[in-house]
Amino acid sequence: MKVILENFGLFWLGFISTLKLLGVSGIGALLLGTLMASLRVSPFGSFRALSAIYTELLRNTPLTLVFFFCVFVLPKLGIVLDFQISAIVALTAYTAPFVAEALRSGINGVPIGQAEAARSLGLRFDQVLTLVVLPQAVRMVIPPLINVFIALTKNTSVAGGFFVFELFSVGKRLANLHGSAVVPILVGIACFYLLITVPLGQLSQRLEARIALVR
Repeated sequence: MKVILENFGLFWLGFISTLKLLGVSGIGALLLGTLMASLRVSPFGSFRALSAIYTELLRNTPLTLVFFFCVFVLPKLGIVLDFQISAIVALTAYTAPFVAEALRSGINGVPIGQAEAARSLGLRFDQVLTLVVLPQAVRMVIPPLINVFIALTKNTSVAGGFFVFELFSVGKRLANLHGSAVVPILVGIACFYLLITVPLGQLSQRLEARIALVR
């Protein structure tokens, strides 16, 4: 415990950096995932194909490979990004397909009569989707979406292997300096991750119970 107390400031900075990665990439994944889910149910075949290819490609690609592409390949293509920005891009791109699939399952769960009634009133596809279908779909998939963000919290640790300062990189640095205190360091890192994931899990349970009560 001594090594944790002596380096608490470093742990805290890594924790804040992890929170920033989670917040920015989470918002980006939510926006991009919503777009991909919308394209997946679009009446245009080319949009559906584009969304399906992106979703299946990223879902089945290891996150480390996505990071490698953003950090090392993009600069070769003339796109030079800060390491932290590259990490945000990688986490966003990798998480968005999981958000899209969760939303698509919710969209498919909305009774088709809702969309038909909206179209009978003269609403366009985009209006039907944004005003009628998506609000109902989001309510149904809030718990799965929170689970996606819990997974994203843990996935931020990969950024530590690509020159980004966050909790995992803090643990790696301290483990190199204090080889005899590796276990306490790892326990400290795990506790900081739990400060994020446990509240998210509790939020998921409460929202799920509230949604079930409304139904």
